[in-house]
Amino acid sequence: MRKIYIFDTTLRDGEQSPGVNLNTQEKLEMAYQLERLGVDRIEAGFPAASPGDLAAVNAVAKAVKNASIVGLARSREQDIDAVRDALKDAQDPCIHIFLATSPIHRKHKLRMEKEQVLETAERAIQYAKKYFSKIEFSAEDAGRTELDFLCEVTELAVKNGVSVVNIPDTVGYMTPQEFGNIFKTLKEKVPDIDRIQLSAHCHDDLGMATANALAAILNGADQIEGTINGIGERAGNTALEEVALALHTRAEFFQAKTTLNLQEIAKTSRLVSKLTGMVVPGNKAIVGANAFAHESGIHQDGVLKEKTTYEIISPATIGLKDSKLVLGKHSGRHAFREKLVDLGFENLTGDQLNAAFGKFKDLADRKKDVSNEDIIALMEEKMVDTPEVYALDQLVIAFDSRKGPEATVRLQTDGGPIETKAVGNGSVDAIYRAIDELTKEEVVLDDYTIKSVTDGTDALGDVHVVLRQGEVSAQGRGVSTDILEASARAYVDALNRLIDKRNAPTRARRDNVTLI
Repeated sequence: MRKIYIFDTTLRDGEQSPGVNLNTQEKLEMAYQLERLGVDRIEAGFPAASPGDLAAVNAVAKAVKNASIVGLARSREQDIDAVRDALKDAQDPCIHIFLATSPIHRKHKLRMEKEQVLETAERAIQYAKKYFSKIEFSAEDAGRTELDFLCEVTELAVKNGVSVVNIPDTVGYMTPQEFGNIFKTLKEKVPDIDRIQLSAHCHDDLGMATANALAAILNGADQIEGTINGIGERAGNTALEEVALALHTRAEFFQAKTTLNLQEIAKTSRLVSKLTGMVVPGNKAIVGANAFAHESGIHQDGVLKEKTTYEIISPATIGLKDSKLVLGKHSGRHAFREKLVDLGFENLTGDQLNAAFGKFKDLADRKKDVSNEDIIALMEEKMVDTPEVYALDQLVIAFDSRKGPEATVRLQTDGGPIETKAVGNGSVDAIYRAIDELTKEEVVLDDYTIKSVTDGTDALGDVHVVLRQGEVSAQGRGVSTDILEASARAYVDALNRLIDKRNAPTRARRDNVTLI
């Protein structure tokens, strides 16, 4: 298959993202990881921008041995001199010269006619040739440049001995069909075009950077320029990981490939996010947190049966261990059962699974993310199969700072619902007084503890109580995102266990008679 060269500009165009400012050590750390990723060319910066950037590019040039190091320059001698100084220690240096070519840039920015643009480009290329054997020339805003003039500029660059001609969609204006046609036309009309590589540099202002880059490949581009995570000015650049995985996954269609070490992609993405402070959106293709996560019950069921039903890329391809089955309100019974098995709850009956699934669905309606710890707490809430004399049906709390809290509690019994109100020194006390009044049980609260199962404002509260009645005591447990509800559930659970213990001798005698 045809090789597509990867030109990484995370350290230059990526650093131009608003709010991003990398120091030399951070650039080095990122460059080493890009080297491990296997990019062919690393654009380390814009040396003429500042003495600090020149020093950082020089540090990268000294450190990286397995990729060509590129420095950016305007079509000015002083910029070219700055790149020469920055790359003097590079094993494989390359200068990247750019000059705007579109009518709007010629008129408003450069104030040049076409002939002046051609003359300026030629002088810059010829000056750079004195010091560099590898030169890339970019026709800035090529996407909005007249196609005939772009062919003329490219022909001039080829004649003057550049290695690469870059065609940037500088403002993300192109559609894939239009952008692909530029490369097709250059291939057909520019003499000796096969002596150089054609490169595509796309921006994502209209969300088409990756699509445009792939269209360029289909029409003859040899190199793709972009950044990790798609960072860059305004809406960012082509996300290199998206291009690499598109070529890898649809190899039979594109008939082209990169030589990237794909298993380094996830690690590289995390490092770039950490050092730039730019968070990767959860729904970002390839490297977003949700890229290999499934919550829908239909999707989870399919993935559990055969991963390729909903995964066209294996997580291992980019260096991740596995996909995630996210348990939430859209999850199905199959995924929930698999999660229970993973957590050690294997021998559940059909009724137990149904009851657990119902509790899980109730929790998922209240809580955005249901963690393993949440599920364990739900399952352990009622591990002992105790007959339910009472079941909490409804709880209403009213609080007035002058009057104190009032709790309305409704319990379900074999004889139907029972309900009452009670006031107390606190909301929990009011709840427990109401339950005592409904059940007519005289008990002593020996212990009450509460803890958070997980972090966050929607964390499950786990309440543990111990009730005593004479010489008999029982413990109960309740979990809920609301600590008052958890407190009520724990108290009712303890009451049921206490009643069950109290009735145990009678049950044992009855069972004994039956056996005889």
